[in-house]
Amino acid sequence: MREFVVAACQFSIVPMDVEANIRKALMFLERAVEEHGAELVVFPEAITTGFTPLRLSTQEATIANLWEAVDVAPGRITEPVQAAAARLGVHVAWSSYTRGPEKDIIFNSLMIIDDHGDIVGDVYHKTHPFPLERKEGGGWATAGSRPAVVETRLARIGLTICYDGDFPELATVETLMGAEIILRPSSLLRSYNIWQFVNHARAYDNHVYYVAVNNVGLDAEGNNFFGSSMIVDPTGWMLVQASGNNEIISYRLDPDPMRYAARGTRIPMLFDHIEDRNVDVYRDWILKEGKCAFEPSRRIPYKRR
Repeated sequence: MREFVVAACQFSIVPMDVEANIRKALMFLERAVEEHGAELVVFPEAITTGFTPLRLSTQEATIANLWEAVDVAPGRITEPVQAAAARLGVHVAWSSYTRGPEKDIIFNSLMIIDDHGDIVGDVYHKTHPFPLERKEGGGWATAGSRPAVVETRLARIGLTICYDGDFPELATVETLMGAEIILRPSSLLRSYNIWQFVNHARAYDNHVYYVAVNNVGLDAEGNNFFGSSMIVDPTGWMLVQASGNNEIISYRLDPDPMRYAARGTRIPMLFDHIEDRNVDVYRDWILKEGKCAFEPSRRIPYKRR
């Protein structure tokens, strides 16, 4: 990893108006480069349409409507951003629903576009769709099946999306794959304290930079996202945080962030959570399916294939 400036852009979008949302994103991209000197710009989850698509009468109609609105990647949902990234010489983390190989498959996707305008590495498909988003639960999104860490000229970047961040195993897998930074574009509606402590925990657990970018404004169902995008360092220290408005935040990342136990101290860092794991303790347990000890008010009746 080298020293560079990462920026997070949060702004209100028009639900399902892909062209208008891309135009607005391009304006924010230019500002992030010109005003912040950004070399990596991260946008929130499903920025082209909003997280919740227009809900029609059936699951099939919702998926068909979303299918028509978006595209494959690369395609018309990425090409204007790819052109702008090349023109501005900036890397972009771009999140959008994308078309799968069949018309009833929609992925919630995240990709890295480099400073030449190319999509580098794997396009990541959200591996943990939120229960009501998940196709087996009556939603519209098909779950991905692979973690992704993308090698760039800036750093090795791990890709996650929103609800993925609630699962510590995924962040650890990507850290073991070499991630130095993990991104979390989100449309999070739960309480702010959950948003904050999960982001801090994933950074601290794995000693990675954690860039969590949340939506603001209303979606198609009237949900109001609270923003508060943040960048957390590998010691769990909050570097910068946004408000609940249209905003860009940025920070210059240090390529050697683990010398001291916390920002502002000279107490040496003496531990590494990844190296210090006693894997024999949970070797036979961590990959088992299960349920928590307490019952939620309602379990989504997933339809198993």
